[in-house]
Amino acid sequence: MSVEINIAGLPHERILFNPSPLAELGAMLHVLSEPGHHPGLHGWATATASGLRPDLADRLTEADFLWRSARSDLLLPAAPRATLAEELDDLDRMDDEKFVAAAFEVTCSSQPEPSPLIDAEQRARVRELSAARGPRQAQFTDRMLQNPAALRAWLRRLMEDCEEAFFADNWQRVRVQLATDARHKADLLRRKGLAEAMAAVSTAVSVGADGTRIVFDKLQDGRATAYADGLTFIPTAFGWPHLIVLNRPGWKPMVQYPVATPELPKGPALQLMQQRMEALAHPVRMQLCRTLARGPHTTSELATVFGLTPPEVSRHIAVMKKAGLLSTRRRGRYVLHQLDLPLVARLGSDFLETVLR
Repeated sequence: MSVEINIAGLPHERILFNPSPLAELGAMLHVLSEPGHHPGLHGWATATASGLRPDLADRLTEADFLWRSARSDLLLPAAPRATLAEELDDLDRMDDEKFVAAAFEVTCSSQPEPSPLIDAEQRARVRELSAARGPRQAQFTDRMLQNPAALRAWLRRLMEDCEEAFFADNWQRVRVQLATDARHKADLLRRKGLAEAMAAVSTAVSVGADGTRIVFDKLQDGRATAYADGLTFIPTAFGWPHLIVLNRPGWKPMVQYPVATPELPKGPALQLMQQRMEALAHPVRMQLCRTLARGPHTTSELATVFGLTPPEVSRHIAVMKKAGLLSTRRRGRYVLHQLDLPLVARLGSDFLETVLR
């Protein structure tokens, strides 16, 4: 399984390496909402979260589906700017239908076409799927569908308040490191070629044998093409172990890669290791792990995403639950399953990094 970006005919000078304030803010927000993904940043996450004003913390919870389970494409600018304000200005210039479709892609697990702003069936679908995430997200969804302009202004103010509360200081601390890394990768590309530059980005990135594809070793399939507007690589100091590839149709492809890889802490040996690894050996359950590692999902959602029947998904879920790999909770009439990240971390950092990549 892999994600591939077709670069046939693309001049190497159109492959760019640039830091992005908005992408780095998105990475920080993800760490705050899912610290279990980032053991090396627990201290930062705890200190930062404890320092947030209660009203800001509440607003972040309302919108956290944009960065918690997966990163919204809205937070991954393919044309990075020098400041967060400039990148937010670019978002303001995006039309409502494109903005809303991108926002709800995270919730719906697939691109919502046509836009829920103009299609009643799609609107009902995103409302139903949002309801499974709880009342906060359901209310957020209704607000965006009813008045996208007001909700977009609310989101911009949220990002600006994050900048004042914690982002500006942290961006000042890491931006030189990110700029240095970007210059280093660009220099490698210029002096030693694409293969060397991609190897420096990540061991999970390579160039296809014919030189026309960049291949990302991930537990998902995806395809994108880099046209004349090029391909952008954005370094992050808050991203490990995630390697994010934006391959949304109609959007300029973008890659966010971590500049550092702190080691996961070692855990004690487990008597259930063999049972758990056997439960994970099935290829379908490995794919389920990737989704369940990013957030809670219902059986119906998983069936839709993977093209399986609900009974098939239920059988796989039962095997994983028996091995103690999942946590399950009920929210109204919905039963949500999620991968137990601390437990899986004890099975091996390599496995955890693979499913979170």
